[in-house]
Order: sequence, then C-alpha cells, then structure tokens
Amino acid sequence: MEKFDLIVIGGGPAGYAAAMRGIDFGKRVCLIEMDKVGGAGVYNGALSSKTLWELSNRVADVNEMIVSKGRTKFELSWEDVKKNLAEAIFERKFQYSAHIKLLQTETMQKLLHYERGHGYLLSKNEVRITHEDEEKIIWGENIILATGSRPRRMPEFDVDEKVILTSDGIDNIEDYPKSLVIVGAGVIGCEYATIFSNFGRTKVYIIDRQERILPFEDADISRLISTNLIEHGVVIHSNAKLERLEKIDGEVEYELSYPDGSREVIRVEKALLSIGRQPNIENLGLENAGVSLSKRGVHIGDEDTRTNVPNIYAVGDVSGRIALVNMGEIEARHAVEKAFGNKPELLNYDNICTIMFLNPEVASVGFNEQQCVQQSIPIKVVKIDYSLITRAIAMRKTQGFFKIIVTNDNEMRILGMRVVGAHASTAIQAVGLLIKLNMPIEVLSELIHPHPSIVEGIQECVRMLLNRSIFKSSVFKDKLACYSLVDGVKTPLERL
Repeated sequence: MEKFDLIVIGGGPAGYAAAMRGIDFGKRVCLIEMDKVGGAGVYNGALSSKTLWELSNRVADVNEMIVSKGRTKFELSWEDVKKNLAEAIFERKFQYSAHIKLLQTETMQKLLHYERGHGYLLSKNEVRITHEDEEKIIWGENIILATGSRPRRMPEFDVDEKVILTSDGIDNIEDYPKSLVIVGAGVIGCEYATIFSNFGRTKVYIIDRQERILPFEDADISRLISTNLIEHGVVIHSNAKLERLEKIDGEVEYELSYPDGSREVIRVEKALLSIGRQPNIENLGLENAGVSLSKRGVHIGDEDTRTNVPNIYAVGDVSGRIALVNMGEIEARHAVEKAFGNKPELLNYDNICTIMFLNPEVASVGFNEQQCVQQSIPIKVVKIDYSLITRAIAMRKTQGFFKIIVTNDNEMRILGMRVVGAHASTAIQAVGLLIKLNMPIEVLSELIHPHPSIVEGIQECVRMLLNRSIFKSSVFKDKLACYSLVDGVKTPLERL
C-alpha cells in the first residue's frame, strides 16, 4: 500500500491550494480529483459567471453611450459569448493541467502524486480510489476533504438543465432566452439577473420571498441595486411565495401568491434556480472514518478546519462555512499549516473581503450597519458619494458610494466597509488589513493614495471622521454623511 503524508480528496480551488501548501512543507502529497481540476472555481462557477458579467458590462456600457445618441443598439451574439467563455475556461484549465504535469517531472515527482478518480474513506487513514473499472487503496497520515458543493435543488421541480436550470446548466444554453425567471434574490440570483439584463436580449424576473433583494446587506445598497435592475427591465417579485413552477409545452409557468391574498401566473422560456449550494458530503465514507456531522446538521469542519477526527480536515465549500474561492484556499492552507506546522492561531473570519458582481459592483469587508444594530454595537458611520471622487468623474461612472463603519469612541477602529460602484473591488484591501491589525483610522488618513483613483474615497471618508475633510459635509449634505448609531438611533455628527 502506497503511503503519503497528505491525501487531498477534491481538486477544486481549496483542494489544489492544500496540495500545493503540502509540497511547500516538503511532504509527499496525493491529490485525488474525480472530474475536473479547478472545480466550480473554473467551471459553472466563479470564473464562468464573472466572465459573463464582464462581457455583459461591456455591452451595457457601449449601449449606454450609443443609444443616447440615437444609434442602433449593439448586440453580442450568444455564439460570441460562448466563445469568450470557452477561451477563459480553457486558459485557466491549461494553467492547472500544465502546472500538474510540470510538477510531476523529475524535480517534484517524489512529492506530488495526482490520481484521477473517486476518493472514499475506508478508515481514518485509508482511502480507496476508484477510476473506471480499477481500484487502489492508499494510506495517508493526514487527509483533507475538499469535495466542494453543488447547486441546491428543490425536489418538487423537474431540473433538467435545459428548461429549468441551475448554475451548472446556464452556461450551456444555446441562445439568449427570450424570458427568464430567477428563483432566489441572493448574490448569485442578482448576479445572473444583472448579466442577462445587461445583454439586453432577455426579459428577466426575480422571485424574492422578502421585502427587498440582498436582505443581508444594508438597505441603501439593496435599494441602489434594485433600482438599477428595474431600470434595465427586470421585474422583481417582492414578498412573493412560489406556489408552482412547472414545464408546459417546453416553457416554464410559475404561480406566485402575495401577503394580500393576490396571485399571478406568468409564462417564461426558462427558469434558473438560485437558492444556494449544498456541500458534497455523500459517498465519502465519513462513517468509516468516524467523521461526524456538525451542529449545523449537514456540514463538517467545525473545529478550525479540523473535524472531530484529529488527522482529517474539511476545507472550502464542504466545510459549511463561507462558500468563496478565496476562503476555501485560505482554509486549505491553514489546515496544512495546522497539520505540519503546528500553527496555533485560529482562522479569523472577521475581515473577509468579498465582491458582488452587480450593477454597480459591491465590495465588502467586516460588519455592515444592520449587523451592528442587530448586535447592539455602537458605531459611527461615514459616507461619501462617488460623484465627489475624481476618478469616478473621469470614468463617467459617478453612481455609488463609500461607507466606513467604526467604533463609537475616540479610537474609531474600523469595523467594516462597503463600496458600491466602479472599481469597488480594488478599494477594500487596505481596510481589510487594518481590521486584521486592529489599527486606528489615522493610518489611512496619512497614506498618500494615487491620484486619480477610486481609493481616494476611503481617505476622504476617514478625514471626514477626523473633521479634516477637503469637501465639507455641511456644504454637500446630499453627498456626504457622518452619523452615529446607538441602540438603532441615528444621530448626525457635527462636522464642518
């Protein structure tokens, strides 16, 4: 029986990161993947959806300029969309495959061993690999489970990935649907609504069970994104209960009910289920190794990436924590460092930087206002409108704002930040670092930011908190805001 220091089951972003970190420690690693290296980070997930978003944004930007001048709307064929999508996926796929192949040359072949097949735990150290009609059993001192997740389905709906789709099937459609209903108004649902409404070839509907989309974010963010979706022709069914969704004559008919007792029936060409993802924990042999499920019922990996079995770890989507590529990679690296580096520090989930690819994009780190109110944390909040930022003016993209949340004391340590607007994703790293280091806002006020850049909005927010801002909130009251929130009560802060 072949023996390894580390066996990684799953070759998505988390599993791949774990294998590479194991090599860093000079350990002998076996990476097992049953389908495609890269997982949902490349296929039917992050890379593919963001490629679609980038393309759709370009189409929307072009049309915003030319249609106002009376010119015919530009349209990108779905064939061209698919070609761009295939090229992006191939580029990343080639990088993975070439990397693995080169790592298994004479220099590294003693460390990395790649197996194609299905990994199944026979015990806490033994893993059976099945590929086609062949089987083999290997032994590992440590095992990392990184089997990812899949789109959550609703058993009452006949998901065929042709008419009723999940994110696994939406990339494979043959043309723009004339109409599309999206079930779920969370991040993924709103991203796909943005994509298809940007292309301008599809009538989009969103079914939202709650009063507003993106309910986990502050109302000002939800309101701006909702307004833009509606302006792009999206119909948002708020406070709607989905009573029925079925295929009829090759299309989809759905029925909604509302709190006032009213109902409506709508027929569309296709439906997209966007109701979250579920971890791939079936058929792993968890019971053979003694790995138990967590308090949350269906997830594993409660103890800082380590399961209840000391040598077995769970990272990425299967851990049941935060289903993001960057967090999966960090968890994976952390697990390897715990296994071989005796790392004592616990993972910190307080300064996670995230992006929502909407219109406009939304970037976040740390707490938002409503989380602070829910947890009774006294805070100060400062906002600056994009229309006062030179780079946004130059780009002719002045819709959006910066919002920084700090402690309601003299130290004013940063608890979180939200950026809504162009280049939002480039503006959050410095604040994420300050949250991690627990440093005061003066550090940001003294930095020399590049000019013109979107991140200058951060500096002006901080200066406003310190009463040193260039533009005075007493003059631009509709563009600048500074207030405290204590026990849910909002009080304007006196600023020049």
